[in-house]
Amino acid sequence: MSDLEWALASFSAPSGSGPAELVKAVKDADFRAVILSPEGTATLARVPNLLDGLQEGATDSDSDATLPPSLSDDESFLLLVVAVALQHAFVQANWTGPNLDFGPADVIQAVRGQAGDAEAANTAANAGALPALTLLGEPAYHLAAHPALFLLSVRVLAFLQKSSLQTLPWWLLRSHLVHLALLDEPVALPDETLQAVIALVDSAPDADTAAAIQLELGLLQSRLGQDRAANQAFLAAARASGLEFELTGAMGRRTKFQTTDHSQLVLLAESRAREGEEASAAPKQVPETLALNDDTLLEETEFTKVTQTGSGALSHLDPSNQPPLHPLDQALLLSLCLSQRNDSPTHGLTNQQMMPFLARVLSHPRNWSVHTTALLLRSRLEANRSRTVERSTLQLAALIDQMPTADSAASERLQYFHQLPLPSKWEMERELAKRYLSLGVVRSALEIFTRLEMWEDAATAMMRMDMDDEAERLVHDLLEGRKIESDVVVQLGKSSLSDARRAKLSSARAGKLWCVLGDLALNNEAGIRDPEAGRAAAIEKYNKAWEISGESNSRSQRSLGALYTSSRQYEAAITAFQKALAINPLYAQAWFTLGVCYMRLEQWRNARDAFRRQVGVNPDDSEGWNNLAAVYLRMNEEGVPEGEAPPPVTFETKQLAWNALKSGLRTSYDNWRMWQNYMVVSIDVGELAEAVRAMTRVVEVMGTKDPLLAINPEVLDKLVDAISRDAWNDGNGPADGKPPPTSNEGWGLLPLVERLFDQTIFPRISDDPRVWRAHARLLRWKEDWAGALEDYVRAYRAEVVSDERVERDRARFVEAVREVEDLVATFQLLGPKVPKVEGKKGGDWRFQARGLVRTFMGRTKDAFEGEPEWDSLKDLLDELKRSD
Repeated sequence: MSDLEWALASFSAPSGSGPAELVKAVKDADFRAVILSPEGTATLARVPNLLDGLQEGATDSDSDATLPPSLSDDESFLLLVVAVALQHAFVQANWTGPNLDFGPADVIQAVRGQAGDAEAANTAANAGALPALTLLGEPAYHLAAHPALFLLSVRVLAFLQKSSLQTLPWWLLRSHLVHLALLDEPVALPDETLQAVIALVDSAPDADTAAAIQLELGLLQSRLGQDRAANQAFLAAARASGLEFELTGAMGRRTKFQTTDHSQLVLLAESRAREGEEASAAPKQVPETLALNDDTLLEETEFTKVTQTGSGALSHLDPSNQPPLHPLDQALLLSLCLSQRNDSPTHGLTNQQMMPFLARVLSHPRNWSVHTTALLLRSRLEANRSRTVERSTLQLAALIDQMPTADSAASERLQYFHQLPLPSKWEMERELAKRYLSLGVVRSALEIFTRLEMWEDAATAMMRMDMDDEAERLVHDLLEGRKIESDVVVQLGKSSLSDARRAKLSSARAGKLWCVLGDLALNNEAGIRDPEAGRAAAIEKYNKAWEISGESNSRSQRSLGALYTSSRQYEAAITAFQKALAINPLYAQAWFTLGVCYMRLEQWRNARDAFRRQVGVNPDDSEGWNNLAAVYLRMNEEGVPEGEAPPPVTFETKQLAWNALKSGLRTSYDNWRMWQNYMVVSIDVGELAEAVRAMTRVVEVMGTKDPLLAINPEVLDKLVDAISRDAWNDGNGPADGKPPPTSNEGWGLLPLVERLFDQTIFPRISDDPRVWRAHARLLRWKEDWAGALEDYVRAYRAEVVSDERVERDRARFVEAVREVEDLVATFQLLGPKVPKVEGKKGGDWRFQARGLVRTFMGRTKDAFEGEPEWDSLKDLLDELKRSD
């Protein structure tokens, strides 16, 4: 059975009779033949409590199954085949199409061995399945087609966890990914199952199967919002598949009016050779690809004929004529395009980089679902450009229209479903409605939201149309039964069924509707006019959502927590967030706001724990890392009585803060404040090379905007001090002649600090005396006496010569006199060490010192002649003359 197990889960075709025929039927999408076969129904009947809640008037005894002491391997495998058929039937009904030719009633009646009203049985089963599909307080979408089929599959897979089936963890992962598509918020896969799936990679019988497992793990991470982990899994899948790809540049033209070629991004990619595969095989029918029809842009980039573009293994590929890719490799390239909100390449591909990936897949259609996903992703990328937004919207509408059709085999559509980020039909329609909303086509958007019964979005559209009262009335009608869901009535043909379905509405769904009312109370005209009243009404409705859902609606508590936080009721906010996160701990923003509430109350250890959980869920949130670092540096203050000094921050805590800031900066390269914090903490933990890097970045960002903020003189002085502690050996290296052991001090740090001054600071900041004095100290250590004197003079000019207050403000005049005296003393100390310039009498340093004193006295004579400080300058000038 092991080979058949892998054949069922992977891309290989089974051969033989008996169980192999059932596997082949599943792969051919003949689900009716598998599920309703005598073997299939008999096997389903053995699962205990399989039909609980799916039949009207049924008793507990009706759903009890008589099981043997244990299932044989053959029986377990047969049950797995039926579970997969149920799952794929649900997928066909909601994702790939075409429509099914059977429903849950057929399965239930076959299992029970009783006939009845199929229409009523379908309604009862689907209504009963929805509450059972609620997961950790997250309700399932109530208009999904045939949810009872999926619930039956879930229950069978759960029952099989006691079996010895090798590939069961993989099917549990696939079931979880389908389940997540029914929920509003993601829920994590149990860690035990996740680890079992990861272990399957090494057991996979071939490279494509190993790649598929890695790819599906990446899709799970992406669904949970962990883009970095997802990208790593996708790259691991590419390595397992043997896919070679390289994003490079090639000369070409993108517009119709270009007369010269320019470098264009292109993806060179090549699949590994697979035995027995026809490389050019293409599907008979693929979704329509709409033309751009723009008066400027070409339909696709026209590349210049070249002999070599890429490097290494791909150097032989012609950008304009690349070979077709295997569909699995196409799915891999599409998965790398999931992180579409990225602005930094460290998170994944940027929007500009994604288009070559999509163009590479679209150039050779190989599979209906793969091509559909590629067109969908291209539609998303084109949605924000004026020249492509029209095609983007029309293409999305065309993809939705072609799903129910039978223009391609269901088996082809399902073949790579689990390896693709293909949304459900209702999600694609919702995306189209949101596209309409962004374009101002509000009424069309409202029609779609209403038909899909996505009441939150419908209420948003109504508010855009100034229909606040209608939005609130809509939700109340749904809650109180005054509204009949007309689209379902038309579909089912019986108005009486709507009341039965409404009566089965899950408590989770009712809780969500009360949350919608809370949102409306905040954002409608009355709530905007009187925010306090709107806030009070919203709190009442969120509490009602929590109560009516049986304290399982995590969204109501998140909304309450946000409201309490905005009104600075931090204790109440903490209680609300704790309730929400106890149900669904994957909501990163809730952990973040909980951490902020703890910070406001100076509960630093609790804040640390909250931010740790937040960055664990979303490791790319730089603000969370920054707050975690700040909390580490203040944990010593917790519990200290007011008025007493807290104990010093320990080195270990500073190191933790430094690590947190370093993690955050990976995704926040332009955040100069975070770089500034990192710079200071780097000094404290002895990471001086990192402090130099941080100051470099701060000056690059702020040097021309606010030079005072760009320079931290204390850090600059500490960097120079760290160098000057080392011995100087006639400018030739360390006194002991050994190479520098570290870049954090002395000779190892010197080149970094020199580059900081010469290449970063001086080109941007030339009038800061603090910088010139620090640089002068560095030159003194290097025994560059002339350079040091020149820097001290530059500092004097920036601080005294450019300051007009010295001519009218006595206090500033007194300070300036001290600076003149200090500079003269510096000349007297360093001047004799400067080699004399031939042809000049008395030494340059005396001449310069006298000139500086004379100039300053001339500037201040009218205002301060006769003052004691002015007389001291006169004496200093006389002394300089006598020293000639």
